[in-house]
Amino acid sequence: MALLLLRAWPHPPLREHASTSRAFYSSDGALLRLTLAHDEQYRVWTPLAQIDPKLVQAVLLYEDRWFHQHPGFNPVSLVRAAWGTWHGPVRRGGSTLTMQLARRLYGLDTRTPAGKLQQVAAATWLELRHGKAEILEAYLNLAPYGGNIEGVGAASLVYFGKRAQHLLLPEALALAVIPQNPNRRGSLGAGQGDSTAPPWPQALAAARARLWATWQQRHPAAAHSADAAAMALPLVLRSPRQLPFAAPHAVQTLMQQRVTAPETTLTLHGPTQAVLERAIAQFIQTRRGLGVSNAAALLVDTETRAVRAWVGSADWHDAAIDGQVNATTAKRSPGSTLKPFLYALGLDQGLLHPHTVLKDAPSAFGTYHPENFDGRFEGPITAQDALVRSRNVPAVAVSARLQQPTLHGFLKAAGVARLASEQHYGLALTLGGGEVTMEELAQLYLLLARGGQHPGHPALRTLASDDTSATPRRLLSPEAAWITLQMLARNPRPDTGQPAFPPVAWKTGTSWGFRDAWTAGVFGRQVLVVWVGHFDGRSNAAFVGVQTAAPLFFQIVDSLRHQGLAPPASAEPRGLNLAQVQVCKASGELPNEACPERVPTWFIPGVSPIRVSTLHRALWVHRPSGRAVCGPGPGVEREVYEHWGPDMLQLFAQAGMPRRMPPAPPRCGSTATGRDLGESAGSGAALPSDEGPQIASPLQGARYVLRLGRAEEAGLSLRAHTRREGALFWFADEAFLGRSTPGQDLRWRPPGAGRYTLAAVDSEGASSTREVLVEFAP
Repeated sequence: MALLLLRAWPHPPLREHASTSRAFYSSDGALLRLTLAHDEQYRVWTPLAQIDPKLVQAVLLYEDRWFHQHPGFNPVSLVRAAWGTWHGPVRRGGSTLTMQLARRLYGLDTRTPAGKLQQVAAATWLELRHGKAEILEAYLNLAPYGGNIEGVGAASLVYFGKRAQHLLLPEALALAVIPQNPNRRGSLGAGQGDSTAPPWPQALAAARARLWATWQQRHPAAAHSADAAAMALPLVLRSPRQLPFAAPHAVQTLMQQRVTAPETTLTLHGPTQAVLERAIAQFIQTRRGLGVSNAAALLVDTETRAVRAWVGSADWHDAAIDGQVNATTAKRSPGSTLKPFLYALGLDQGLLHPHTVLKDAPSAFGTYHPENFDGRFEGPITAQDALVRSRNVPAVAVSARLQQPTLHGFLKAAGVARLASEQHYGLALTLGGGEVTMEELAQLYLLLARGGQHPGHPALRTLASDDTSATPRRLLSPEAAWITLQMLARNPRPDTGQPAFPPVAWKTGTSWGFRDAWTAGVFGRQVLVVWVGHFDGRSNAAFVGVQTAAPLFFQIVDSLRHQGLAPPASAEPRGLNLAQVQVCKASGELPNEACPERVPTWFIPGVSPIRVSTLHRALWVHRPSGRAVCGPGPGVEREVYEHWGPDMLQLFAQAGMPRRMPPAPPRCGSTATGRDLGESAGSGAALPSDEGPQIASPLQGARYVLRLGRAEEAGLSLRAHTRREGALFWFADEAFLGRSTPGQDLRWRPPGAGRYTLAAVDSEGASSTREVLVEFAP
């Protein structure tokens, strides 16, 4: 009854008597880091069920064979020890495991008879309050193992680099004998730092040999097992200085954020982490002459959302590059790495398909005049090429046409934190005007790889215990996400000039002022984000995404694939609402009869834009005079011409690629014979003239936000092109604004916010209109 009352009376468990270290493991079980406990000891509290049974048996066999029978002390052992100490040359303790535990818990001096009696009383008290299993567990976790190593959990990690449940018999026997004389048998006894010292202490070898002989008496079959051969080989004990310090940025971030458990398993994969660290080190070494000294990378599994590798800087220990700063959580300008999501939104909102022809020409969006990275303009360019070649002007034009959600709204919904207002960025957000972290950029590309679904919270899993059943949110259609990846996969590798095979869907980015070089992409079932730059924001002309970050990106991709660490993607998604259609290559629209060259493109039925191309038109040309006529006749041939607008013709001429100008259309009356110059209309019909003005700026349906505090800049650029000579007259809701010449800008400051209908009228009365929405912001 007294024993039951003592056991039932509330008392703290024995594991609360000592602080513990924190051990971090990779997903493959390798130790990443072992920290010191609060008392500067290496101590990993390991439950009895997670300690190898061979080690438990060896400890009891060597230290206390009657542990489960005695009440905390063994009278026979105490008498034998007292007699031997009194009459023999060697002092003997006669302590049970419980007595040894009591000495360590209560700090007892047991070298005197009074101290020994106090130890017996304390051991008896422990046995009355705690069960045998709890006492044995506490002893195994508090036993001394040399230096500042306590417990079998820490000793297994330090000496053998493995957990206590994975020990081999030779290792278990070695750990069983060390606590009896830890200073001679532990790592300090091996002569740390002395290259001539044996790989393990001789005192440990002798003690283990004696225990092995006793073990064979208890387990006769062991003499003929593989353990016998292993016992003949010397063990190599590692020292605490050889403890790993792997994935330091990942471990440090988790330690500072939310991890307090004694043992923590990360989602990082050891061999994969090593590949990224090695690739970055080699890359820095070869590019150091160009001023490249720092880089970071993040690798994520697209199916499990698990971070498989995390390198926050090129070298944690390099103070010259502020190596302990974590690039994966720092806000940086992403450059053009956000453009894929702009085109994905355009696909979803029916603004384009991969072969929609966009205009890469000098353009003004209110006071914003974007330029391309190379300072040149390509003229007409498909959406796919504009994305792959990272042309700025077409991307801004698509951004200006987006409805809801805009790119800003999409980024907020996708979890990009600390974004300023949409008015703060304007259209510059398209080109990296905002800031994201590497983690946020990885989340965005993970969204593409997962069919447009945001994976939920947490978007990226860094702990094995993180929830895998987060509720996803759809931010893009699966069709738009899939087409965007197909477009990115056409991006040629920087080394071969050809698209990667197996496919890699990737995009580069260069921040303003050459401060950050990025490459992000999807390959197989993995997302990889690479950053090259300086933490202090210094610029370097070498920090260009395609020239600096992309080679490192593909070095990592190739290394992972070569070592079999890049699992292939799952089968192509099924059930997508997609179709392939033929479009006119030059216009990106459904081909008319005159279109000479056609290409296939992906098309989202019911969403993608669809209309018949009018770029190519057939004319009846009188060959001797070169004039267009109304129908066939002597010397008349049918020819197909491209009918580009004046701004495009001017751009082609500047690029040294002038287009053949079609002759002036004839005026064909209703009595004319033959077919008209368009061939698709009825006999005698005349084609609509395209010689009237065509407004190039502002964009149709765009919203312009002007700054109230910048009176000299708060205006719109009005510009139109026409083949006719003479002035153009501008009107806003029938109010005259001024005059300009074709291709020349007219600055107009709106009198207030609102929706305006702008009109450009030439000298012959032909006109073109455009509707814009104007807003003012502080």
